[in-house]
Amino acid sequence: MAAAPVVALLGAESTGKTTLALALATDLRAAGRDVGVVPEYLREFCDAAGRTPRPDEQTAIAAEQTRRIAEAASRHELVIADTTALMTAVYSDHLFGDASLIPGALQAHAGCALTLLTGLDLPWQADGLQRDGPQVRAPVDARIRALLQQGGLPFSVVYGRGEARVRHAMRALEGLLGRLHRGDGGSGGEPQGPVRWRLKCRDCEQADPAAEDCAHGLFGGLLNRTAGGEG
Repeated sequence: MAAAPVVALLGAESTGKTTLALALATDLRAAGRDVGVVPEYLREFCDAAGRTPRPDEQTAIAAEQTRRIAEAASRHELVIADTTALMTAVYSDHLFGDASLIPGALQAHAGCALTLLTGLDLPWQADGLQRDGPQVRAPVDARIRALLQQGGLPFSVVYGRGEARVRHAMRALEGLLGRLHRGDGGSGGEPQGPVRWRLKCRDCEQADPAAEDCAHGLFGGLLNRTAGGEG
């Protein structure tokens, strides 16, 4: 049996990845899909060890995350991964100045059929050992975007709260779900939705600032409408 397509959720801390992964799985299972969810192995590690990992433990954590995703993809029709090894690589670089995990993480991530990046529009919340503070979210978000671009890996950014966030994510999944319905499957590297690379935001150097893919454009538009008396 061919490996199932993997939907990867990436994002800075406290941006709703776990909540979104579970909500998507619930809705897709209700629609009759065989969906496997791969939790973030880092959380399991921290809970078991009672601490965050040392620099020398990062490689094993990234490898275990990749292994669990592959194992789930061998057993299900569709897999939702609550982060991939790429997040471990980003934090290893951010916290320890060690970028050695990035090439392997990008190679592993290239096998994902769809990448959803959770936006920074949710309020930061503390969560035990795993979270460093709201100040790390913007640089981590920027690093994820830069690495995905570096690897030539398209992505869709998901915004909104509660059900609105789930609906936004489901819209990004429409193409992949259509291929599954037709029996085409979904392999890594395929187009993943309306990611535009025309004009670049001067702040994040990513997508079209007029599009919802760009957080700076989104929030700038909201501020402008408020200043103009709208809403």
